[in-house]
Amino acid sequence: MERGGSVHESQSNADQMFDTTIEELCKNLCELQSSNQSPSRQSFGSYGDESKIDSDLQHLALGEMRDIDILEDEADEDEVAKPEKFDIKSNSAKSDLEVMSKDMEKQVVKKDVSRSNVGVGGTRKKKAGTTKLQIGNEEPSSENVELARFLLNQARNLVSSGDSTHKGLELTHRAAKLFEASAEDGKPCLEWIMCLHVTAAIHCKLKEYNEAIPVLQRSVEIPVVEEGEEHALAKFSGMMQLGDTYAMVGQLENSISCYTEGLNIQKKVLGENDPRVGETCRYLSEALVQALRFDEAQQVCEMALSIHKETGLPGSVAEAADRRLMGLICETKGDHENALEHLVLASMAMAANGQDSEVAFVDTSIGDSYLSLSRFDEAICAYQKSLTALKTAKGENHPAVGSVYIRLADLYNRTGKVREAKSYCENALRIYESHNLEISPEEIASGLTDISVICESMNELEQAISLLQKALKIYADSPGQKIMIAGIEAQMGVLYYMMGKYMESYNTFKSAVSKLRATGKKQSTFFGIALNQMGLACIQLDAIEEAVELFEEAKCILEQECGPYHPETLGLYSNLAGAYDAIGRLDDAIALLAHVVGVREEKLGTANPVTEDEKKRLVQLLKEAGNVTGRKAKSLKTLIDADLTSPALR
Repeated sequence: MERGGSVHESQSNADQMFDTTIEELCKNLCELQSSNQSPSRQSFGSYGDESKIDSDLQHLALGEMRDIDILEDEADEDEVAKPEKFDIKSNSAKSDLEVMSKDMEKQVVKKDVSRSNVGVGGTRKKKAGTTKLQIGNEEPSSENVELARFLLNQARNLVSSGDSTHKGLELTHRAAKLFEASAEDGKPCLEWIMCLHVTAAIHCKLKEYNEAIPVLQRSVEIPVVEEGEEHALAKFSGMMQLGDTYAMVGQLENSISCYTEGLNIQKKVLGENDPRVGETCRYLSEALVQALRFDEAQQVCEMALSIHKETGLPGSVAEAADRRLMGLICETKGDHENALEHLVLASMAMAANGQDSEVAFVDTSIGDSYLSLSRFDEAICAYQKSLTALKTAKGENHPAVGSVYIRLADLYNRTGKVREAKSYCENALRIYESHNLEISPEEIASGLTDISVICESMNELEQAISLLQKALKIYADSPGQKIMIAGIEAQMGVLYYMMGKYMESYNTFKSAVSKLRATGKKQSTFFGIALNQMGLACIQLDAIEEAVELFEEAKCILEQECGPYHPETLGLYSNLAGAYDAIGRLDDAIALLAHVVGVREEKLGTANPVTEDEKKRLVQLLKEAGNVTGRKAKSLKTLIDADLTSPALR
């Protein structure tokens, strides 16, 4: 998943990510034990050209080891090969894992039958006269460490071969106990920490995210950053992996906290201007975009861009990735000119670096900026250029092609060319409903949601609802998609309201609000807008008291997030004033409406129709200040006849 390019995450990509994780987590462990401390060494989240968000949990232990050849005497099942011990503090320039791999391949020592034996599965076989070794309660010994490494490697083989992921998980748990028992005098064992990372990654592969979280929480408690870079790297890796796992279950705030702490550790060890710090800044910015915290995302992305401009060549791949993300953030915030500047520079840099397939995606975003600026001819050129490149590179039925069709449909719909708009919508639907196995369910849901917006603008509300229901069904089983589900439900709530189905509107808004509360999004602009919309549904159902509660909660949020002069806040004030009037709180209604009229006169002028309407309402309230008879019905009619559905939820 690339947070900068697509805010939602593909579950199929996540499955692939955990498969590759099993093979890759040892890279950090190799770096921990290597004597090469060169600044160019790839560590601390240096994920290369690929965004870390596209392959979460990019660490897994002992993946570079070759398979161990176990020589068994078939005539004697009690004899098992065991690797010879090695020095984990090797001063060789090669990583100790390489040395270990070779040693374990060469040294196959047949043990005397009078000794305890360990089978491949980890079961112990006791012979007469042996000394029992209890897993989890062992005395510190190098034998425990060797056995733990052996079990961990067997777990890797089992999981990567697909033979038994559950058995692999069992072995990693046993290996972790052995590493823990081998830690002398409470001194943190780095291999134990990395083993915990492996265990958590396998839990995630099994979609046992809630089981993975406490394992990772334990792993970040063990390292002591002051002990040196190795401990710092171990804690950094754990914090990033924990953040990724929180993201998988939709706990974005916890996820962002982990990424932020990981970034601070990285800065402390590598310095403020290390390029790898810039990569992590961009990663954190992507997460903030996913959490709809765009101002913070922009600040962090600016840090990444500054670092990469200072430390790299002009137009580097890293700078291009930063500018691409910055363009998307600016576009989302309505700063279309700056968005266009960043995206054009990103496109040029990517083309210069041979990233032709990425250029096509950036050209799509450039078209979006032109469209936002009403530069329709330039938008069409950008979209058509992107469409041609994507068809050539990805094929006619790729979801990226469908995405460009949707944009062209939106453009032609805005310019009044309804026939062309419908044609492009049909082309997009053909792709998303083609049952193409290469298209992830999340991409299908996203495409259907986007098409529904165009259908709504064409006043085809039933079709829009149908598409959203299909998207909702796809997202229903995705634990990390609660915010996306809440967004779809809120959109459906608006459509039901427009169709006069107020109970359905209320119920879908209630479900959306509940999910937003559960994901910690109680202080976002979107949450405030959803509360406002739900309040309007309550008005239509004559649930005035509940409407007042919802409007008041929305008022606190929008004042904090947008300020008292923002159009969304002013619209909420107007709604709340009507509700106050309906329940007899005339003074409160007059105070709010007076503020609204004053701001609208200042911003829109006294002759503006909206200003005139609000002023008439205020004058009527002032006239009736001493006579409450008949005010309730009149105020409610004024409230509900207005077109108050928020554009932010359309």
